[in-house]
Amino acid sequence: MSPEALWRRLGVVLVDLLFPPRCVGCARVGGWLCGACQEELPFIEPPFCPRCGLPNKEGQLCISCWEAPLQIDGLRAVGQYEGVLREAIHRFKYRRLKALAGPLGQMMGRYLLAHPLPGEVIVPVPLHPSREQERGYNQSRLLAEELGKVAKLSVRAGKLVRIRPTPPQVGLSLTERRENVRDAFRCVGLAREERKVLLVDDVCASGATMEACAQALYAAGAESVWGIALARPPWQSR
Repeated sequence: MSPEALWRRLGVVLVDLLFPPRCVGCARVGGWLCGACQEELPFIEPPFCPRCGLPNKEGQLCISCWEAPLQIDGLRAVGQYEGVLREAIHRFKYRRLKALAGPLGQMMGRYLLAHPLPGEVIVPVPLHPSREQERGYNQSRLLAEELGKVAKLSVRAGKLVRIRPTPPQVGLSLTERRENVRDAFRCVGLAREERKVLLVDDVCASGATMEACAQALYAAGAESVWGIALARPPWQSR
């Protein structure tokens, strides 16, 4: 270990001693998201639509996917964007609590192992360079790296780029969301062993961003693109 890395490690240890991690759910000392709170999260389990992943009692293709099929092979989300999971994502994404990438990404990995999806490589949804510079990191990339460790899949963070900045999707209709991200992404190329892509994002609402990413990947030769997000708003429908 280099002297610089050693000093950084010592700094982390010192901070943990002075300000020990507390669970975002129950405030228990020991970690940012304790096992007990993880077990109580509102996971999205079958039955759900096999295409968009929204819960339905029949476990069959929903009406929306019959009438307006997604421009992506399918979508899944680990849990509902509410309660402790919403708070964890908010702190991770907006309060720069990067340490939450570990428990959240590993949780995604366990969910993927329980509900497998096709994929040879993982590609995170990219931020525009200006947004990433402002935030200091891409939260989807951090989640993808943790997910990849659990699922034993390589992460190809540079394969997909956001070529223009887009306003936030919050408050927009489905049509407006799709128009907002239309042609906002470009894939720089896929190798033969990278044609089955697992696309990763933190939150998926309508799926418009995932679809726009998928279209760029298909244009570059992807055979299949499945999207998995950490959370989805419980009120969201297509």
